[in-house]
Amino acid sequence: MRIVIAGQGYVGLPLAVRAAEVGHQVVGYDVDERRIKRLAVGESYVEDIPGERLRPLLDGGRYLPTADPADVADFDIAVITVPTPLRDGVPDLSFIEASAKLLARHLKRGATVVLESTTYPGTTEELLAPLLEAGSGLRAGADFHLGYSPERIDPGNPQWKLENTPKVVSGTTPDGLAAVAGFYGQLVERTVPVSSCKEAELTKLLENTFRHVNIALVNELAMFAHDLGIDVWEAIDAASTKPFGFLRFTPGPGVGGHCLPIDPSYLSWRVERALGQSFRFVELANDVNSHMPDYVVRRLAEALNQRRRSVNGSRVLLLGLAYKKNTGDARETPAARIVELLTRQGAEVRAADPHVVVGVHVAEPHDAGPLATVHRVEATPEELAAADAVVLLADHDEFDYAAVTAHARYVLDCRHRLTGASVEVL
Repeated sequence: MRIVIAGQGYVGLPLAVRAAEVGHQVVGYDVDERRIKRLAVGESYVEDIPGERLRPLLDGGRYLPTADPADVADFDIAVITVPTPLRDGVPDLSFIEASAKLLARHLKRGATVVLESTTYPGTTEELLAPLLEAGSGLRAGADFHLGYSPERIDPGNPQWKLENTPKVVSGTTPDGLAAVAGFYGQLVERTVPVSSCKEAELTKLLENTFRHVNIALVNELAMFAHDLGIDVWEAIDAASTKPFGFLRFTPGPGVGGHCLPIDPSYLSWRVERALGQSFRFVELANDVNSHMPDYVVRRLAEALNQRRRSVNGSRVLLLGLAYKKNTGDARETPAARIVELLTRQGAEVRAADPHVVVGVHVAEPHDAGPLATVHRVEATPEELAAADAVVLLADHDEFDYAAVTAHARYVLDCRHRLTGASVEVL
């Protein structure tokens, strides 16, 4: 079949590559021409898709990365995997809308359109379907199939990939569900059908809200435990030995990526708009997790004060700019807020991250933004020794942790990766 994947980011690129590997003709469409140029020469910006997987597909003509809208024509299946950011607390579905209008111009009878972008329950049937129908003159469910399948990509996860992670699937009609399940059944080991698109949309929000709330719980516990002189990490380790009724979550400098900082707010927004009620768990979790970067800076300031230093004029080395280990994913990363706060307080901020590349994972310097303009260095023994404080934000395996403890005068470890006399754990 001819497959179009609209959006070639952390979700769309693995999906496009997998569909091409099983034998489909795949068009990877993205409006970012810089991305397309890199993909066209076999350069990947997603760690889970090395260039070695891309190049045979490009050479064999099974994968076409493109920014030309004309290339999406004559598709059998189209999947929308575009961003859905928040703008001032309100869902921005403009990328979904633009994709729908483009696909509608080329929609044919019997084709299938699937939405994967995270959004509030009702989007597929209430927003996407009318746009496709208006632009094509066809009817969803009668002339073409329509469904929703939430993405479950976890960048950098060595165990759970697209292929072996169960895929929730749905359709607006039984035939639509069958078409969606049939497509994904070729790509993944197991599909999980649900009764309607709204249940599938809610599934994604439930998964991420569950994580968001539990991470907020341990983050707040970490703050209180520190003030009480209790080792929260030891308590978490001990609780994790319980074989039932407990799932392990750990504190950190804040949440990042598309999922946790954004997705639960889609559900909160929908509940407030549709029912006039507040989703208090989400709002509380948002408040706790969004202020963790401020807490990290406050802890760092306290540590410097104890060493007769102020933040103003101190040299601070940040290890890791990505929101999680072993990935270049810097979307909504708490490191950006930490860089901003430290710089504002007069610190000389330097950062090391072997994964996050300026112009690929973060904006170019001329586009401003704290991650684009922060002074980038390598975590050499000289850099470690010259810093008044080192802050471990993302515990990439590439860092030489023996060197960190050997040369750094003070380390604030936000990931519980280090031990030593100079190390303080979040």
